[in-house]
Amino acid sequence: MSEDNMSNMSCCACGIAEVDEVKLKECADCDLARYCSDECKQDHKSQHVEACKKRAAELRDELLFKQPDSSHLGDCPICCLPLPLDLQKSTMKSCCSKMICNGCDYASQRREIEERRHPKCAFCREPVPTTHEEGDKQRMKRVEANDPVAMLEEGNIQYDKGDYSVAFEYYTKAAELGDVEAHYSLSCMYRDGLGVEKDRGKEIYHLEEAAISGHPDARFNLGCEEEESGNIEKAVKHWIISANLGDDESIKELLEIFKDGLVSKDDLAGALRAHQAAVDATKSPQRDAAEQNYR
Repeated sequence: MSEDNMSNMSCCACGIAEVDEVKLKECADCDLARYCSDECKQDHKSQHVEACKKRAAELRDELLFKQPDSSHLGDCPICCLPLPLDLQKSTMKSCCSKMICNGCDYASQRREIEERRHPKCAFCREPVPTTHEEGDKQRMKRVEANDPVAMLEEGNIQYDKGDYSVAFEYYTKAAELGDVEAHYSLSCMYRDGLGVEKDRGKEIYHLEEAAISGHPDARFNLGCEEEESGNIEKAVKHWIISANLGDDESIKELLEIFKDGLVSKDDLAGALRAHQAAVDATKSPQRDAAEQNYR
């Protein structure tokens, strides 16, 4: 057994070993230290703080630079194909807060027209609202049920009205409930000082939270932040990750810095292949038909 494993089996302050009646708890911020009590943790704090900060930063970077399996949008719940990054190619349903690709939505509409039936949601089969007021009522019902997607949508509506303080409240609640887009929206508000004071630290925090969950725009922005700070290696990592998710802007940046020799030919080629694969995965004949119809 390694020395590190042996040290993790005993309290870092008093040295007591972990046995049946003694349960050790890990440091909340890193995986280097374990303690038998809060008193031992406090006593050992001065000796551990520097190593803890360093390891916590390493763990954060490991999480931050891990390639997500998919974008934050996930798959269409009907056809199960990845949703396009272009939000104009999907539809948010106020009745169930589901994002459905235009292909499935269009196919459902065509079927109901052919069968002369009243339009219903392609996912939950609730009747489609016929007025803005009905749609607003459906959305607010979801908000009252603590639906983070509905909260995000309400935040967007308030933001478009210029009521930034109310928008900020809705985004904050949605982010607390795990909505990735809400984290990105909060980063923009902290950057621009809309509805809240400018705060670069909180801007970066929300960008990172969104990027970790697969938000390409957040990842792209982090790359730009690193580039401006002179950390080109980290910038390239961010842009490759977002390019792999199908982000066009990241590919453009990689092509541009390739001219300056700041990204290798192999890394660029890999990003180009992954980018094309991600884009191709969002295509289908049904979606093509919808795009032709909606033009």
